[in-house]
Amino acid sequence: MPIPFTKYHGAGNDFIMIDQREKTWIQRTDKTLVAQMCHRRFGIGGDGLILLQHHEVYGVEMVYFNSDGGESTLCGNGGRCFTAFAKHLRLTQEKFRFLAIDGPHEAVIPPAIDGQPGLDWVELHMNDVTSIERLSDTVFVLNTGSPHYISFVSGLQEKDMVAEGRAIRYSDRFKDKGINVNLVASSTNDRTYERGVEDETLACGTGVTAAALAYSLRNGLQGNQYIPVSALGGDLGVRLFATDQGKFTDIWLCGPAQKVYEGLY
Repeated sequence: MPIPFTKYHGAGNDFIMIDQREKTWIQRTDKTLVAQMCHRRFGIGGDGLILLQHHEVYGVEMVYFNSDGGESTLCGNGGRCFTAFAKHLRLTQEKFRFLAIDGPHEAVIPPAIDGQPGLDWVELHMNDVTSIERLSDTVFVLNTGSPHYISFVSGLQEKDMVAEGRAIRYSDRFKDKGINVNLVASSTNDRTYERGVEDETLACGTGVTAAALAYSLRNGLQGNQYIPVSALGGDLGVRLFATDQGKFTDIWLCGPAQKVYEGLY
């Protein structure tokens, strides 16, 4: 039986959305099927696939798979697109709560930003970050729902992102569990190599968040901040509160989420 799906993207980070509140189309163990659906030549194409399913406590649950078919950790842009998809299904009110792999999240969708059909501005509340490993003045390791290696560099646009990302992701320290690699310019332009995709993506929500937090820590910023971050696929922003102990609370990942099309697979 064909599987109904809807395609969304957040700043070019694209996802296949499947509503399975009433019927289970995909099991968590269907790694091969998910990878086939995410394949850009032989399937629908996507950086990941997301299931929206019923949860007794939180109402709905987000189950996220990387494009290699493996269930993975939190995807920030995926969570924002998940919220836009829930709005499309008439599941959201002023605030939207759902369960993800790293716990409950809250999201809000302010009024439409420019009236384009299927385009929403979505703000996703991320979990607090209480520990950042500072390897040098330019290199940080932290977890914003997914693990990230943040390196501030010059000449960002000339970098071979795939080669540099793989060198770190498959290094002795990180090869077993993998890590997402972000190269960031001092102006908070960001490029991301994502594990599970094993390639550069046009944007990464948890990576943009990690880059903003590392930027804040590196520059000694404190209190309420809004840090804009430019990814290859578009502009995002991170709202946060930075304490004087290097901890971060009230973190919100903000940006556009747009419906692309829907169909059957």
